Amino acid sequence: MTSEETENNQDERYLNRVVDVCIHIGLLLLLAGACLFVLLPFVPLIAWGIVIAVAGYPAYRKLQPLVGGRSGLAAVVFTLLLLGVLILPVALLTDTLVEGVQTLAANLKDGTLTVPPPPPSVETWPLIGVPLKNMWSSASTNLMGLLASFSPQIKEFIPKLLSASAGVGLGVVQFVLSILVAGALLSKARASADLARSLFSRLFGNKGSEYELLVEATIRSVATGILGVALIQSLFAGIGFLVVGMPGAGLWALMFLFAAVLQAGVLVMIPAVIYVFTIASTTKAIIFLIWCLVVGLMDNVLKPLLLGRGVSVPIAVIFIGAIGGFIAVGVIGLFVGAILLSISYELFLAWVEPPASVSQAR
Repeated sequence: MTSEETENNQDERYLNRVVDVCIHIGLLLLLAGACLFVLLPFVPLIAWGIVIAVAGYPAYRKLQPLVGGRSGLAAVVFTLLLLGVLILPVALLTDTLVEGVQTLAANLKDGTLTVPPPPPSVETWPLIGVPLKNMWSSASTNLMGLLASFSPQIKEFIPKLLSASAGVGLGVVQFVLSILVAGALLSKARASADLARSLFSRLFGNKGSEYELLVEATIRSVATGILGVALIQSLFAGIGFLVVGMPGAGLWALMFLFAAVLQAGVLVMIPAVIYVFTIASTTKAIIFLIWCLVVGLMDNVLKPLLLGRGVSVPIAVIFIGAIGGFIAVGVIGLFVGAILLSISYELFLAWVEPPASVSQAR
């Protein structure tokens, strides 16, 4: 056999191997796509279950000795506690909403719904003072007429409100199922940790354990530093709404929670303060204003203490990733965005800096 024939045979074998590899890769991609298509409805549940399990693992470990070290029983107790923490506020919020809607409907039917006239100082407010005073005065003198003038907008808004309400209900059901998934993962915590460690090792090689710890710390940091702070602020804000007698205090607290996650809780406080100044005494309104200022500034103290604890990535990277992820894909994006940006930051450092510098920096 000549050298040319040998070379042609080698080229042919190489070409056949390339074709085989391409076919195998294509089949694997097709299989992965089919599995993802089947599992797509369950991805949010699994993702939230993993997030809840990772964030709650330290509390689960503290609970284990109290139940005799039995992992299964500890997981059951932990799951029931989480369900109680979720269901109790939802029940209180639902009761507040139903009561508020019933009262509003009764007042509208009887014609007894009234709006107090605006204080004279409203007109002096820059930019919005005059139009706000005119609209407020119209509402206080002829509320039904004002509502009738906005009837097209109200009719357009009602379907959106119903859709949002249905979305909130589905979200609550999703969280309940996610808590059950988290409980199942915690009951098999050791096996779950081994699987995660193997996955990170396959993805990142020798740095797998480092990135595994980074993801774990980032999830807990976001859970405490953003969601935890927002929940604490919402709790104190809800207490203020209840004490001052705000109608639908639970709804106000829920709106504040979403705004606080987006770092815009003060936007909910402004109309609440304006309303209290119109219905309450000056002393009570000023105390409520001070309380709102304390609640609004609370995150400036809590966030540096809780956000980024145990994470080598700068707080700004975690914060930007969490907020950007939330805006992009919703609440789960808080964690996904922070994790992606944190890992990308670490990979960027490993690429830019020589290995010796990286090890010294750590």
